[in-house]
Amino acid sequence: MPTYTPPLRDMQFVLHELLNVAEEYKAIPKHADVDADTINAILEEGGKFAAEVAFPLNIAGDTEGCTLNRDTHEVTTPTGFKEAYAKYIEGGWPALSCDPEYGGQGLPFTLNQNIYEMMNSANQAWTMYPGLSHGAYECLHAHGTDEQKKTYMTKLVSGEWTGTMCLTEPHCGTDLGMLRTKAEPQADGTYRITGNKIFISAGEHDFTPNIIHLVLARLPDAPQGSKGISLFVVPKFKVNADGSLGERNGIHCGGLEHKMGIHGNATAQLVLDGAIGTLVGEPNKGLSAMFVMMNAARLGVGNQSLGLTEVAYQNALAYAKDRIQMRSLSGVKAKDKPADPIIVHPDVRKMLLTAKAYAEGGRALATYCALLLDKEIHHPDEKVRKDSAELVALLTPIVKAFLTDNGWTSTSACLQVFGGHGYIKEWGMEQYVRDSRINMIYEGTNTVQSLDLLGRKILGNNGATLKKFGKLVARLVEEEGVNEKMAEFINPIAYLGDQMTKFTTELGFKGMQNADEVGAAAVDYLRVLGHLVFGYFWARMAQVALKQIEAGNTDPFYVAKLQTARFYFARLFPETAMLMRTARAGVKNLLDTDEALA
Repeated sequence: MPTYTPPLRDMQFVLHELLNVAEEYKAIPKHADVDADTINAILEEGGKFAAEVAFPLNIAGDTEGCTLNRDTHEVTTPTGFKEAYAKYIEGGWPALSCDPEYGGQGLPFTLNQNIYEMMNSANQAWTMYPGLSHGAYECLHAHGTDEQKKTYMTKLVSGEWTGTMCLTEPHCGTDLGMLRTKAEPQADGTYRITGNKIFISAGEHDFTPNIIHLVLARLPDAPQGSKGISLFVVPKFKVNADGSLGERNGIHCGGLEHKMGIHGNATAQLVLDGAIGTLVGEPNKGLSAMFVMMNAARLGVGNQSLGLTEVAYQNALAYAKDRIQMRSLSGVKAKDKPADPIIVHPDVRKMLLTAKAYAEGGRALATYCALLLDKEIHHPDEKVRKDSAELVALLTPIVKAFLTDNGWTSTSACLQVFGGHGYIKEWGMEQYVRDSRINMIYEGTNTVQSLDLLGRKILGNNGATLKKFGKLVARLVEEEGVNEKMAEFINPIAYLGDQMTKFTTELGFKGMQNADEVGAAAVDYLRVLGHLVFGYFWARMAQVALKQIEAGNTDPFYVAKLQTARFYFARLFPETAMLMRTARAGVKNLLDTDEALA
């Protein structure tokens, strides 16, 4: 059976030593009183919930899955899931970073994301239920009418009701411009919505008496394509004027998907048959309203793979220290045993360190993005808000795609550490591999994220935002460029930083002549930039660790951080050279292949 220990020490390192969040919050009146002790205390309690309540349900929930009653259209979640959610509400966790106006605690989003990382490590399938609710809250908070906020916000913030996002339909996945769900205006200002939605995570369950669905649909006079999509809030049960539940709405679960992973989460096929909904935001501008939820979800999906990378690493490390197989090639290491622990073997260490480097680099990036969101929303300086918004827009597809690609690589490597036992269910590793695979697909596939990054976020503004991130790299290079002890961390990012401008410009010119060139290069490009971002944070983490060691701090944590940084730059970062070469290979060898693919 697997185990899980919340990585509080590393979280505290990122929050307090790398990003110095408490000092950042002093410039944000809303969070000025949030100090390190408060953050640490909440993280510790959140870790206890993850490890003691959510984690024990993970394997059992995967085995049992969700059950649909086709007569009543009700879904029963795995044993213990509903009770765990009740404890989650009791602890006040849904309200952590929500607006106090609606009963929230008003704490930083950064803290919320760290809690979610631990819950994703503990039980991704379970965590998706409250996670999607938070996205629905964010969307209505930004775009809901006063009446919608009065009706739904307090219940979503408390966790008494949950929420979903309903985009995909059987004939269209990412191409939402093709959706067919219709919304017919009614005399009372509501809409009757008819259509079918699929792949709706947490679309039906037994946690709460009501589920608030955010549904994309078309008005009768809507223009074709994505510019003709509107957003509606459609409750499972209609809500009376006094806030009590009324009659059942015309939306029900018509089926549950049989999936490779996340079996504990109800991935529903939803049927809307004249369901009553109300418009969110302006007509035909539903995608811009929904993007609040979609962008939050993309950061959340990256966080899911970060959580799985961490828990897979922890279990693979423990196994490698305990499992004995063969002798070390350089001589016997465990003389009192018939064989050496497999952790003595170089390739086992490579697999372990890959997961460790991707987990700790991912944690730094994900936490930084959460901090940027806190600054974008609450900082009093308009320029800080604007700069933070631009940077988080640039980094969101990297969090989603780079972290989930790395999560797949890491969970697979950690399974490999177990050898044959990794393939057996009772060890828990094969579930982490299965669960991590969906994260590369939903909320926009990683190819879509790559196209968004290169086509829209970089070439779309002539690299302006990329240059802003480049200035962060250049500042660090200038600060540490003459420090010989930092050379092994600084030189690689300085070199790649210089190359990125030429690399990006070259792809931009090719794309102007043939847009397919962007499509051919985008996935490789995202990983190159992902490594530059990771390299920047790993260099900064190495900088902090070196300063602590030079100051006489003997905590082995800092030595471990340096060793992991060295591994990352020596073994993982060099992938960029290959990726730049393949990105430059052009589109001809992909499209001039009709006979090969006949």
